[in-house]
Amino acid sequence: MTRTLVLASASPARLRLLQAAGLDPVVQVSGFDEDSLVATDPAALVEQLAVAKATAVAAHHANALVLGCDSLLVFGGQTFGKAGSADEVLARWRRFRGGEGELLTGHCLIDTSRPAGQDRVHAVARSVIRFGTPDDAELAAYAGTDEALSVAGPFTIDGRAAAFVDSIDGNAGTVIGVSLPVVRELLARLDVRLNDLWVAS
Repeated sequence: MTRTLVLASASPARLRLLQAAGLDPVVQVSGFDEDSLVATDPAALVEQLAVAKATAVAAHHANALVLGCDSLLVFGGQTFGKAGSADEVLARWRRFRGGEGELLTGHCLIDTSRPAGQDRVHAVARSVIRFGTPDDAELAAYAGTDEALSVAGPFTIDGRAAAFVDSIDGNAGTVIGVSLPVVRELLARLDVRLNDLWVAS
């Protein structure tokens, strides 16, 4: 039986990563207000956000697998989501330069064909980020891009900011926004094999 995979995220990077892995998710943005959840533990917060996004979308799909994700950067004991302005991008990056942070991505997978209480699994993936030392002119140019206001941190390793990240420890997908090993593990916990969702090549 063919199952529909639904991505409860507006992130084009997450969609590209899933597509590159042989999947063809339907995209439905949850519309969940991320500011409505508060938690002192960043890992708990990204997990709760992933669950909330997947739950909001799962209500609209029968016999589907709904994947919700959320990412946050932890740097110097502080948590960073998306920046609200170009000035905020600049201020954050001046702090990040030459430093090290941890990118957390929460995942929640809901199987809407299962009864409540047995329908969802979730996990948090972590990767360490070592930031480079872009100069102020480079940072100003980056702050003026659409990317800078649309990603956690803000930074990417698959976009314009990739040249500003020296290295990572951990799964690259976690930093991009969805860890494929975690998705495979969550599917297995729901008795679904990842390769059963591959589109024909």
